[in-house]
Amino acid sequence: MQSSGNVPIPVKRLEHFEGLELPAYATDGAAGMDVLAAEEVSVAPGARHAVATGIAVAIPPGFEIQVRPRSGLALKHGITVPNTPGTIDSDYRGEVKVIVINHGSEAFEIRRGDRIAQLVLAPVTRASWLPVDELDETARGEGGFGSTGGVVALGN
Repeated sequence: MQSSGNVPIPVKRLEHFEGLELPAYATDGAAGMDVLAAEEVSVAPGARHAVATGIAVAIPPGFEIQVRPRSGLALKHGITVPNTPGTIDSDYRGEVKVIVINHGSEAFEIRRGDRIAQLVLAPVTRASWLPVDELDETARGEGGFGSTGGVVALGN
């Protein structure tokens, strides 16, 4: 589906991409494009692998592509992206690879053409630091990990 909000992304199909489809949205409401594996690999339990996709991209300045796991692979097989979301910066021109990790109990076979992750185009807002002597007060204050509760079974 085309809309006025589409951002064109130049994509180079590498030699080992031949016969595959470019990343695509599975439905009109999908936020992420499914990206396919351009190689076959067996990922042992606990192992990680950077799966080739056979594409390189030129993301426009002011954007990134986030690499996210596919929920079905995570739920059914324990296959996920360990640095979620992974970031592809606008100045990177190498092959897009998806780092996967197998949290399952059995080896997972990735076949060429399998949908292995989702790619989400996102705007980037760059920060600048403003050194100060004191920060404003909040209700949370310096409360760290777990300070806001949320685990009913633990009583907080």
